[in-house]
Amino acid sequence: MARIWRGGALAALALLGGAPAQAQDDAGFQAYLAGLRGQAIAQGVSPATFDAVAPTLTLNPRVVALDRAQPGNEASTTSPPFAPYRAQHVDAARIGRGQRVYQAQRAQLSAIESQTGVPEAIMVAIWGHETNYGAYTGNFDLLRSLASLAYDGRRRELFQGEFIAALKMLDRGVPREQLKGSWAGATGNPQFLPSIYLRLARDGDGDGRADIWSSQPDTLASIANYFASAGWRAGEPWGVAVTVPAEMDRAEVRNRLVSPRCPRVFARHSGWRTMAEWRALGVSAQGAWPADRTLATLFEPDGPGATAYLLTGNYRVILDYNCSNFYALSVGLLADAVER
Repeated sequence: MARIWRGGALAALALLGGAPAQAQDDAGFQAYLAGLRGQAIAQGVSPATFDAVAPTLTLNPRVVALDRAQPGNEASTTSPPFAPYRAQHVDAARIGRGQRVYQAQRAQLSAIESQTGVPEAIMVAIWGHETNYGAYTGNFDLLRSLASLAYDGRRRELFQGEFIAALKMLDRGVPREQLKGSWAGATGNPQFLPSIYLRLARDGDGDGRADIWSSQPDTLASIANYFASAGWRAGEPWGVAVTVPAEMDRAEVRNRLVSPRCPRVFARHSGWRTMAEWRALGVSAQGAWPADRTLATLFEPDGPGATAYLLTGNYRVILDYNCSNFYALSVGLLADAVER
């Protein structure tokens, strides 16, 4: 027993039951929050808000486990097929519900597109893809989740900043009970992180609040503002489905640059060519060709012989929302289906 007691009473009890290990975590969590108070106040959080919230928070081991289970950055040697993902995310039910939202909100959508240049159907498709038009927005307590993830430290800079941003949301008048969302801190119909809410959420219905939880106009205006801020170019499509001739030399059009952001996503794209140049290489569009001078990259998600896509700069704006090729493709395809 001497070896056990050398580590102290907590270590001994931990071996016997494990509960004190959780107690140590809880104590460390509370100490972390106490140490964060000055930084939060220095960044603009009111002392009253911090002091009201911090004592109510406890460590959430579940969100820590979910974060640690996320895949790392190891390069994958294989890519899954796109078709099953598309079938799940661009299905008849999601298209039908999107068309109903599209028709019901046409006046609001048209006004937002006129102001931002972001197409009506793109706004609807993002909402549909993120939360199935508000059907599920998450039920995790955002402040507890973000504080737990910040304390864990795997991505402390990110989550600590988002925790402080969530406190600022309270100072702006967002009700505490409204701060629910995903385990990783995304909230509302468009699944904004708190820092994105503070920067880009907009009041679309004129009531003086940016309510991305229960207001459809606010949700759509906020999504459009995100896309406009990310550089959406009015009048340019996100891309077009194409057929690529089997004899085309892929090595000749390969991408020779390495992206500093999401390198595995962009590594699957070709280099940039104009639509006219792609047509000259024998690529044929399965829909209307965009303007000849429009620049695009080629992406063959399921390899040669299957449907491919020419993707414009606006596709990269969708990637800014979620840096996944399958996500961005599905948003574009859902938007096309919604406005048919």
